Amino acid sequence: MLVWSGVGCVALTFALGALITLGVAHPFVVDAWWNDVVVSFRSEGLVAFAHALDTVGGGWVAVYLVPLVVIISFLLARRWRSGVFAALAFLASAGAVQLLKHLFGRARPEDMLVLSDYGSFPSGHTANAATLAFVFAVLFPNVWIRIAGALWIALMALSRTFLSVHWATDTIGGALLGAGVVLLLAAWLLPWVRRPGAAEPPADSLDDAPLTDAPTH
Repeated sequence: MLVWSGVGCVALTFALGALITLGVAHPFVVDAWWNDVVVSFRSEGLVAFAHALDTVGGGWVAVYLVPLVVIISFLLARRWRSGVFAALAFLASAGAVQLLKHLFGRARPEDMLVLSDYGSFPSGHTANAATLAFVFAVLFPNVWIRIAGALWIALMALSRTFLSVHWATDTIGGALLGAGVVLLLAAWLLPWVRRPGAAEPPADSLDDAPLTDAPTH
C-alpha cells in the first residue's frame, strides 16, 4: 500500500510537470483564477502571516534548522533509526524538489511579493511541509498528528499563493512530491524502523501508540 501510494504521488507530480512543460496551459485556468482570488483578499495582517510562513517553511530554517531539531530530538529519545529515516526523507525531498525545478523550469507569477529561486514547479516550501508532516504521520500514526500535518501543508500552500510566489498547481505538486518521497522511503525502511520482534500494526493504522526503536545488542 505504501509503495503504490508513494509511486502514485510521484507519478502525479511528474504528470503535472509534464503538462506544464508541454505548454498545455500556462498558467492553468485554475491557477490564474486562484491567483486573482487570493490577491483580492490581501491585507496587512495576512501578508505578515504569509511572510512568517515564508521564513519558517524555506531557506536555512526549513533546510537545516528544522531537520536538525527533528533528528536530534529522535536521537535524544533513543530512537536513532527514526532519526535516520527522517534525515533520509529530508535529503531525498530537497534533492527531488531541486531536480524537478530545473527539469521543468516553470516561470513564477509576475506579481511576487518575495524573492525566490529558479523554478516555480514544484513548491519547495510546500514539499518541505509535506515531508515533515508525513514523517511524523508515518512514525506516529495518530489521527490528530495527521490532521495537524494536513493543516500545516494547507497553510503553507495557501501562503505561497497568497504571496504570488507560486501558482496553485505548484503547491499541489510540492505536496504530492513531499508525500511521495516519504511514503516510498517508509515502504522500504519502516520494517527496519519498527521494533524487531514486536507485533507489526498496519502501516496505515490509526493506532495511537507511537513507534519505538529497538535497542541494539
